[in-house]
Amino acid sequence: MTASPLAIATTPPADIEELMQRADQLIGQSFGDLARYAGVEVPTSMRHAKGWAGQLIELYLGATAGSKQQQDFPTLGVELKTIPVSPDAKPLETTYVCITPLLGLNGVTWQQSNVRNKLQQVLWIPVDGRREIPIAERTVGIPILWQPSPEEDQLLRQDWEEISEQIILGQVESLTARFGTALQLRPKAADGSRLTDAVGTHGELIKTRPRGYYLRKEFTQQILLQGLQQRLQAGLTF
Repeated sequence: MTASPLAIATTPPADIEELMQRADQLIGQSFGDLARYAGVEVPTSMRHAKGWAGQLIELYLGATAGSKQQQDFPTLGVELKTIPVSPDAKPLETTYVCITPLLGLNGVTWQQSNVRNKLQQVLWIPVDGRREIPIAERTVGIPILWQPSPEEDQLLRQDWEEISEQIILGQVESLTARFGTALQLRPKAADGSRLTDAVGTHGELIKTRPRGYYLRKEFTQQILLQGLQQRLQAGLTF
């Protein structure tokens, strides 16, 4: 790949084709180069810089949503997910989707949920996640645009409905990360000091740690493998 200085995107992509062109330009680029072109510092550790890689890539793609509860590219209906992978394209961690509402779930359907909203179309950007490689030397992989198949949507829906039912019934404290086939529920807070309201086992209000929806590594691995195969079969050039 010919390395040329990249420009920060000053406007959102006009369409999916432009978004993918911008994403393809990042293939093989190192975090060090991307950070230098963007005028930002490379962190010494990802442990205390969660989301740094994703925010850096957003600058080049023109994402606009920030931390809002909508897709990163709302006019295109596309969510951006940066995912650290091993050299053989295996995800190294689960993927955060969105915060989990612990109140007001009665009557909410899968179609109305923010999980489905976030996952209806995702641009996956694999990045080198090996901890033994200096952050500045880690590179960006082949982007994959994904929409859930009917089978994947059904799997996600089933997990979401079962988790939501348990939350409504006051069983949030009993839900562990082992629950769910594709989607799992996990605490979403730096420590146990941050609490939010939820329903208890007897219908009372309780205080508990905020929860987030995450995609399991096994689920995202299949997405990446199938997407990579499709892109290579389509004759990806860069």
